[in-house]
Amino acid sequence: MNFKKTLLVLMTAIAVVSCKSTAVKQGVIIKQSKKEVIAIIDKVNSHWQDSHPELGNAFWNVAAYHTGNMEAYRLTKNKKYLDYSMAWAEKNQWMGAKSTNKSEWKYNYGETDKHVLFGDWQICFQTYIDLYNFTGKKDTHKIARAREVMEYQMSTSANDYWWWVDGLYMVMPVMTKLYKLTGNEMYLEKLHSYLAHANGIMYDDEAKLYFRDAKYVYPKHKSANGKKDFWARGDGWIFAGYAKIIQDLPKKAKHRQEYINRFKDMAKSLAAAQQKEGYWTRSILDTEHAPGPETSGTAFFTYGYLWGINNGILDKATYLPVVEKSWNYLTHFALQEDGTVGYVQPIGEKAIPGQVVDKNSTADFGVGAFLLAASEMFRFVK
Repeated sequence: MNFKKTLLVLMTAIAVVSCKSTAVKQGVIIKQSKKEVIAIIDKVNSHWQDSHPELGNAFWNVAAYHTGNMEAYRLTKNKKYLDYSMAWAEKNQWMGAKSTNKSEWKYNYGETDKHVLFGDWQICFQTYIDLYNFTGKKDTHKIARAREVMEYQMSTSANDYWWWVDGLYMVMPVMTKLYKLTGNEMYLEKLHSYLAHANGIMYDDEAKLYFRDAKYVYPKHKSANGKKDFWARGDGWIFAGYAKIIQDLPKKAKHRQEYINRFKDMAKSLAAAQQKEGYWTRSILDTEHAPGPETSGTAFFTYGYLWGINNGILDKATYLPVVEKSWNYLTHFALQEDGTVGYVQPIGEKAIPGQVVDKNSTADFGVGAFLLAASEMFRFVK
């Protein structure tokens, strides 16, 4: 072999080693193409829709699935997805809780038609607004109830509508979506007022995380090992909620940077608590309180991280390793062969020691969170 050929071989070898070193250093394990991510989305979503033809009501858990379905439709334009949410919206008359008597409307916890102002009955408006946008903005009936409810709520003097962390995901995006439709600045002003109240009772400035509600604030409540007890799905709701509202806000919106700063603070805290297997335990900072994998919180965190990376809010070099591990968990452990999304903690409000969460544990809101994460992964991969 002559000198030039020897040099070429040597340089090639050095380049290969260098590339491998970079790959190892960065932990690159995301290998799917856009086509493969779409296949994952379709596997999960088709399985859910085919096995749930009954559609369900407009309460939070069903509606949370539809927020993921809408994101999947936005990417794929699969009419099957659109038709499923349209049928659900029509079944529920484009309403949440159905009372028409404003004098009886309530916002404490409740599953009755009187609880119109309770956020768990308002998350459905996110999907109704999306459907209105997707179908040509011709039928204002689709968003009439959303506007009626939210504009009445904003006309009141109360600012304590959001007293539990889940509610922040349920309703914050409703307000930014309606702002985009109407241009009414009141939506952004009231959002900030309600969020400021929520932060005052649930946000821990030291840990940069949210307690589920006032009942769980430390030291009044402690985890099994005497630590602050931050519930993974609860912080997943708000982390994803920040991602959803920041993307809707104008670049010069008054409080946008404040929300970005809070989102980035949470990202840093959550990254430090991730388990080596890629998931987050149900009690984020006490891994022994309710040990083992949990998918809904992990999927919401993955969505938030990917959205932040995709939009230049979060540093790619810092947070891609977090996503690589969580995506690997979601697609190689949580996702089952038949398309079931497993290891979803059942409906509740806290991490429960001894509660069984296994591969057969699935739920509508967990599937919705998975679809959100997968949709952002589609945008990320080459």
